[in-house]
Amino acid sequence: MKPQADSTPEGSLSPRPLYRQAMRAAWLGVFVNLGLGGIKLFGGIAGNSFGLISDSVNSLGDSLTSVVTLMALWYAQQPADEEHPYGHTRVETVAGAYLSLFIVASALYVGWEAFRRMGAQHQIPPEWTLWIAAGNVAIKESLYRYKRNVGRRTGSTSILASAVDHRSDALCSLAVLIGLGVIRWGGPAWIWADEVAALVVVAAILWTGGRMLQQSTSELLDPQADSEVVAHIRQLAEEIPDVRAVEKLWVRKTGIEYLVDIHIQVDARLTVDEGHRIGHLVKRRLVSEIAAVRDVLVHLEPWPHMHGPGE
Repeated sequence: MKPQADSTPEGSLSPRPLYRQAMRAAWLGVFVNLGLGGIKLFGGIAGNSFGLISDSVNSLGDSLTSVVTLMALWYAQQPADEEHPYGHTRVETVAGAYLSLFIVASALYVGWEAFRRMGAQHQIPPEWTLWIAAGNVAIKESLYRYKRNVGRRTGSTSILASAVDHRSDALCSLAVLIGLGVIRWGGPAWIWADEVAALVVVAAILWTGGRMLQQSTSELLDPQADSEVVAHIRQLAEEIPDVRAVEKLWVRKTGIEYLVDIHIQVDARLTVDEGHRIGHLVKRRLVSEIAAVRDVLVHLEPWPHMHGPGE
């Protein structure tokens, strides 16, 4: 399903609707994670549950992640300038890399605290702490499904990473719920289950942070875009009259947008002006029909491609 697009003077689709969808999802993450983080922090302190406290650190860290994502999405929309002729869309990927390092560092700190508390006796958390954990499971799973859909529609790496993080959070809260349930059922002899639940949360945070770092680093190395995107671009270009074939096609993902380098083959007997016109038709179609395509560089090759001496 294509996102609804703004019109431009040339009739092309604008990536602004993609950014609006991504920013709405990020704003939702800010408010929900702040609320859940505050509730779990209060519940963990008042109810003597380090599992809830560690889960609150997870949610509060997610709210910070959402704030940084919002700033990155805003900055990515700034127009190109002399120092950044390709625009500022890569800032989202850079922000994701730094955030992943912060997430890993916070998880290591919480893990050390949980390990240090292992075996220490403390009061059994009250029954209402289970309701906090259970409610968090339901809310986080709902957020995962919502952001996953938004991320797929917009192609936003940060929103998709946030969606995966929400699923991880739901599983973390489920671990806390199980740990609190074990303590309530088993009594003081099972008090260590709270710290075990906290360590499960830490492991999930480390896994999420590691995946975010790997994905962000990979995108910074300019890999080829997904095969579905590349195939769609190739098909659109080959449907242009007088385009005999697409010789080369490189598609780089930059934030939620794409930069396309395409080599098309045209009749070698055409004039420069005619070839130039065909190249403009290819560029105009790709930009107008795929909202996420930011720019297209078209290179012309003769058809049939004749190899001269030394080639």
